[in-house]
Amino acid sequence: MLRKLISGSLVAALMAGTASADTLREALVSSYHTNPTLTAQREVLRGVDASVAVARAAGRPQVSGTLGINRDLSRSGILETGGNGPTLSAGLDLSYPIFNGGAVRNDVRAAKTRVEASRATLRAVEGDVFTQAVTAYMDVIRDRAIVELNANNVKVLTTNLEATRDRFQIGDLTRTDVAQSEARLQLGRSRLAESQGRLTASEATYRQVIGHPPGVLAPPPPLPPLPTSPEEAVRIALANNPDLIAITRQAIAAGYDVRVAEASRLPTLSAVGSGTYVNELGGTIGNQQSTGGQTAIGLSSRIPIFQGGLPSARIRQAQAQQGQVTEQVVGTERAVVQAARAAFALYDAAQKAIQSNTVAAQANELALEGARAEQSVGTRTVLDVLNAEQELLNSQVELVTAKRDAYVAGFQLLNAMGQAEAQDLGLDGGPLYDPLGNYRRVAGSWSDWSTDPRHPTAATRTVDPNELPPNPAVTPQLVPGTTLIEPVTTSGVTRPQQ
Repeated sequence: MLRKLISGSLVAALMAGTASADTLREALVSSYHTNPTLTAQREVLRGVDASVAVARAAGRPQVSGTLGINRDLSRSGILETGGNGPTLSAGLDLSYPIFNGGAVRNDVRAAKTRVEASRATLRAVEGDVFTQAVTAYMDVIRDRAIVELNANNVKVLTTNLEATRDRFQIGDLTRTDVAQSEARLQLGRSRLAESQGRLTASEATYRQVIGHPPGVLAPPPPLPPLPTSPEEAVRIALANNPDLIAITRQAIAAGYDVRVAEASRLPTLSAVGSGTYVNELGGTIGNQQSTGGQTAIGLSSRIPIFQGGLPSARIRQAQAQQGQVTEQVVGTERAVVQAARAAFALYDAAQKAIQSNTVAAQANELALEGARAEQSVGTRTVLDVLNAEQELLNSQVELVTAKRDAYVAGFQLLNAMGQAEAQDLGLDGGPLYDPLGNYRRVAGSWSDWSTDPRHPTAATRTVDPNELPPNPAVTPQLVPGTTLIEPVTTSGVTRPQQ
């Protein structure tokens, strides 16, 4: 019930947005359809789906044919029959496994279980990609705000320096005051340059994860109600986390692998049938007919007596692999508990930081106004005003950073609880990927000749035509169906042509 409430709230929140700007919802839709990490994982699942058909094929009838034309070069003695051919021969062999020690049955079970694990892994990758997208989105918003704050601070410090120099010219201030103002301005310019560098890096990460450069970004919608305690978050995570579900399915599949290895020590039984046709193309040989045929049916059994220790070695190998995965189950469970508790703690700390920094920013605004007023009457120095301006800037940057940290930590908590996937977010940018569709199509296939055409690459490239070298390593033949981004300028911000 709590999962449904959280998912419903998040869907409603993501539907909110600003019509004139890119929204977080649009960024997540773009990531869902074009992020190469996610699209590659879907192809991994397609491959695992086919493993079920591979396992089933070992328990199905096997039919093979032979065809040959032969001419004798020489015959002598009792082998002399009066003719050297050519001779046409054709044969058909049929084999149907009746008993194989349970190897096929357990191999099919293992393959189906691994399909379930791969589906859970796809869910986990979706959540991780969406978390990366949210982080990239919030990083750009944060860094743009910090650049703006630092740019405004540089303007203020520039005005301060000019005013200080003017007052120095009339003897109201000293050279020390001018030097302090100039030093603080240069420090402000340095911090502005650093913040601009971080913004460029954040925009590059956004471009990598989302698939196009960021335009004007709307403020994110509020997060849904989250658990009120770390224990509650851990309980939800231990029931829904897809990484934990995937590793438990892998452990079950490893148990089936042990049974498959054990089956190699048991006898096998198959029903066999064969047919042979021979035609002496050179004509009759004496009174003999030139054609002939033979058919046969029977049972064939293979009874292993000694295999050089191979079955025991394979069983021990499978058991060790099962033990490894079982240990990984515990390790993944530890990681899930840690992720849920850490995300909850970070979210709670960021919420408290928002409250404190909001009060601090308001107090620093009042302190700056007071410092300026007192400096005008001579009770405060220029350095006092500069310090007040710096403290205000610091508190504003801390507030912006805390808001970003709270949102990212909250989404990380949703991801740890298994509630940050496509169906939880209610994305409507086209149909969602159906992992069952491909499974139904390929898992029961009997045809030896069915195949899939090479589909165009779903992931989009983020290379600007101006960045393309004369001889790129990635060519259109390697990634068919993809195109380069075409930047357009909208409201002073470079955006991709959709």
